[in-house]
Amino acid sequence: MKTLGHFAKAALATGILFVAAGAHAAGSLDLNLGPDAVQFEAAGEIAHGVMLGGGVLHSDYREDATIYHAQLLGAQRTRERDVGIGARWTQYDTDYGNGGGLGLGGYGYVYLPQAPAVSVGGYGFYTPSVVTSGDLDDGYEFGVRARYAFTPNVDGYVGLRQAAADFDNRHGNRTLDRGAQVGVRLSF
Repeated sequence: MKTLGHFAKAALATGILFVAAGAHAAGSLDLNLGPDAVQFEAAGEIAHGVMLGGGVLHSDYREDATIYHAQLLGAQRTRERDVGIGARWTQYDTDYGNGGGLGLGGYGYVYLPQAPAVSVGGYGFYTPSVVTSGDLDDGYEFGVRARYAFTPNVDGYVGLRQAAADFDNRHGNRTLDRGAQVGVRLSF
């Protein structure tokens, strides 16, 4: 039931993001599942090439961990590539410690010329200790994915993800999620 509460908060935050972005703007919804984790993300274009988004990752990889994020990215999507770079606020709510911070990162995917429905790439975000609060010293999340476009608006994907944080307490550096994932992304 605790996970359901996290997703209710994420749904509320997503609604606020879409109201702020405007209903007419391009956007996406993303849901992925792994052996120990579930992640939901939403993003909307607030101006041409500028995406505002957020999401929540809940993992029982070793202990209970929920990671929230909100991000603002410059993005470009063409038939050859899909890239974005910018800033992300990440908030950690874990059994090891709590805290948040501002980090940088992005994503990048290339479409295969011989199979234009297939794209490969990954993403990564790092939060250094100079811009953190609470128990958080630093943290990161990165992953790699292979995507397949079933329709122009629906991508399915498989990938690998790792999320970790270093806490300023007796727990120190902890891997919060690691493993395979399968997901779907809806674009509109």
